[in-house]
Amino acid sequence: MTGTPNRFRYSRWDGTQQIAAFTADELLEAMADDLLAEGDVNRALQRLFRWGIDRPDARQPGFRELLERLREQRRQLLQRYDPGSVLQDLNRQLEDVIHTERAGIERRLQEARDRLAQPSAQSPDDGEAGPTGSTTHEETESVPDPAFQRLLERMAQQKLEFLDRLPPDPAGRIRALSDYEFLDPEARRKFQELLAALQRQMLERTFQGLQQAIQGLTPETIGELRQMLRELNELLREHARGGQPDVERFKHRWGHYLGRDFDTVEELLDHLARHMAAVQSLLDSLPPEMRQQLEEALDAALRDPELQQELRQLGRLLGQLMPDNPYRQAQPFSGSEELTLGQALRLMEQLRTMQEVEEQLEGVRDWRDLSRVDLERIRELYGDELAAQLDALRQITRLLEEAGYIQRTRRGYELTPRAIRKIGQKALREIFQHLKRERFGQHRIERTGRGSEPADETKAYEFGDPFLLHLPKTVMNAVQREGPGTPVRLQPTDFEVFRTETMTRAATVLMVDMSRSMLYNGCFLAAKKVALALDSLIRTQFPRDTLYIIGFSYLASVLTAEDLPHITWDEYNYGTNMQHGFLLARQLLARHRGGTRQIILITDGEPTAYFDGEQVRFSYPPTYQTFQETLKEVARCTREEIVINTFMLERSPYLASFVNEMTRINKGRAFFATPDHLGEYIVMDYVVNKRFRLR
Repeated sequence: MTGTPNRFRYSRWDGTQQIAAFTADELLEAMADDLLAEGDVNRALQRLFRWGIDRPDARQPGFRELLERLREQRRQLLQRYDPGSVLQDLNRQLEDVIHTERAGIERRLQEARDRLAQPSAQSPDDGEAGPTGSTTHEETESVPDPAFQRLLERMAQQKLEFLDRLPPDPAGRIRALSDYEFLDPEARRKFQELLAALQRQMLERTFQGLQQAIQGLTPETIGELRQMLRELNELLREHARGGQPDVERFKHRWGHYLGRDFDTVEELLDHLARHMAAVQSLLDSLPPEMRQQLEEALDAALRDPELQQELRQLGRLLGQLMPDNPYRQAQPFSGSEELTLGQALRLMEQLRTMQEVEEQLEGVRDWRDLSRVDLERIRELYGDELAAQLDALRQITRLLEEAGYIQRTRRGYELTPRAIRKIGQKALREIFQHLKRERFGQHRIERTGRGSEPADETKAYEFGDPFLLHLPKTVMNAVQREGPGTPVRLQPTDFEVFRTETMTRAATVLMVDMSRSMLYNGCFLAAKKVALALDSLIRTQFPRDTLYIIGFSYLASVLTAEDLPHITWDEYNYGTNMQHGFLLARQLLARHRGGTRQIILITDGEPTAYFDGEQVRFSYPPTYQTFQETLKEVARCTREEIVINTFMLERSPYLASFVNEMTRINKGRAFFATPDHLGEYIVMDYVVNKRFRLR
C-alpha cells in the first residue's frame, strides 16, 4: 500500500507566516569553522553578519544580501512606472470634462428641439378662450418658445466653438476652462473636482497641516495662504541678508500650516526642502517639455496669481539658500505603467525614503550599528519579512551571550569554555556523520562484548551512549509527557539508559603540526577539528581518560582545547620540530603509569628542526642529523611503551621515508589521510584502541 505523497503549498509572504527563530546553537555552529580557522570571534561574527547562515528549513540572509534586496525593490519601482504618464492622465481627465460638456450641450439642444417639434396638447383654434380671449398659464408653459430655441442654438454653437479652440496643452485648457461657464452640471462638477485635486496634491506636499484647510479653497483660506507665504518669504529674505528673523513668532502664528518641528531658520529650510522635494523631484524626472507643461498646469490650477507669485518666490529663495537640496533628486524611471499625479507624488516620496534608508544602511558596519536603524520605517517600506531578518541580525550577539557562548572583554568578544565544548561536539558529529548509516551500536571491533560496565545511575540517552536501556524510566518519561492512557508512544527524548564506565584508561597526546605548510595546504583547520572532537569524545564518553594537545613548529608547546580556536597566524613559525614535540609528549605521559599511553601525530611534512643542546637547528631539506635526533626521541618513547600513530597529510618521499623508519622502531601505525577524512580515521582508531592495548 503506497502512502499519500506529501503536498506543499507555496504562497507569497504576507506577514502572517511564522519561521522559527534561529537559536544560539545554530549561530555558534555556523561560526564554528571560521572560529577554528582564524580563532577570532569578532571576525567570525562579522562574517556571519555579512553572509548569513543556512539551515534545512530556512535561511537567515546576511546583511549584504538584505541590503541588495532593498536596492532591488527600489530598482523594480523605477523599472515599473512612467512619470510622464501623469500628463497623459491629466489630459485624459480634461478630455473627459470637455467630452461631458459637449455631450451635455448636444443633449440640451436635442431636448429643446424635441419639445419644439411636439404638437401642443390643445390647439388654440380648437380650445375655448378665456374671458379675455387668451390661453391659460399652463398652456403657455407647455408651448416652446421659438425665440428661446434660437437663443439656445446660438449659445450652444458659441460654447462648442470655444471648446474647439481650446489650447492643446493642459495648462492652457485649465486656464480657459477656469473662466468658462459650463452648460452641463456634470462637466462643471468634474472640472471643479480636478482643480481641487491638483490644488490639494500640490499644496499638501508643500505645507504640512493643509489637509483640512484646502478641502475647499475659500477666499478666506486663499487670503491666509497669501499672507503666510508673504511673511515666510520675508523671513527668508531677511535671513539671506544676514539678519536675525523672529522664527518663534512665525512658528507661533503659522505653525499649524508648516508643522512645528523647527526652531531655527536652518530647521525651517530643511523642513521646506523635505516637503517640497516630491513635486520638485517629479518635475526633475521629466523631459524638459513635459516638465514645463506640468509645472504650468499646476500653477494654473491654483487660479490665484498672487498665490502663484508667492510660491514661485518661495522656490527661488529656497534654491538660493539651499542650492543642493539633499531631498530633491531626479529618478531614472524606465517603466511603462501609468500614474496619476497623486500616485506619482507618493511614489517620489517613497523612493526618497527608500534611498535614505539605503544610505543609512550603507553606513552599517556590524550588528551594533543596526540599533540606530528604524525597523518600523523599514517594515512600512519593505514589509515584515525583511524587517524581521534585519532584527535577527541585530540580535546575534545577545543570543550568544545569553546562551553563555561568548563574553565581552576588553579585546572584544571571546569564546567561553562552554562554547569550545560545543564546537568540539559539532566536530565530533561531523566526524561520525558517515557512520550513522551503520547498524546501531559501537564501532566494529575484532571480538564481541560491550566493552563497558553499567553503573547504577541512569541518564538521558545521548548520541554515542551504549544502548543499555532502563525500560521502566523510559516508559515513565513517555507517560509524564503524554499523560495516562494507552498506547504509550515513545519519542527519542524519552529514552533513559544506564550510565557506563569504561574499564580501560588511556592517556593520549595529540601532536599537531603548526608549521606554515599546514596553513598553506589547508590542513590545520582539519587538525583543529580533530583536537576538539577528541576532547569532546573523552569528556563525554571516557571521562577517566586524559588528552593533551601539543602544537609544534620551530618549537613545541602544550595547548588546551580552549587555546585552539584562538591560535592565529602570528604564532606560526618556520620549521617542524618533531623532536621537541615527542620530548614534551613523553614527559606528559610519564605522569600516567596504567592503561594505554599513545601519541597521535598529525603532520604534512618531515622533521626539519631539532634541539642541539639549547639551540634549535633548522634545515630544509632536512639533514641526516635532523632525522637521527628525532628518531632518538622516538626510541625513548618506545622504551617507555608509548605508541605513536602517525597521520600523514602529504606523500612526499622525505616524509614517507621518515615515517617508515619511525613505525619500524615504535611498532605503531601510519596512515595517509586527506584533511576532509582525517577526523574519521583518528577518532575511529581512538575508540577501537579503547578495547586493547597497542603493542
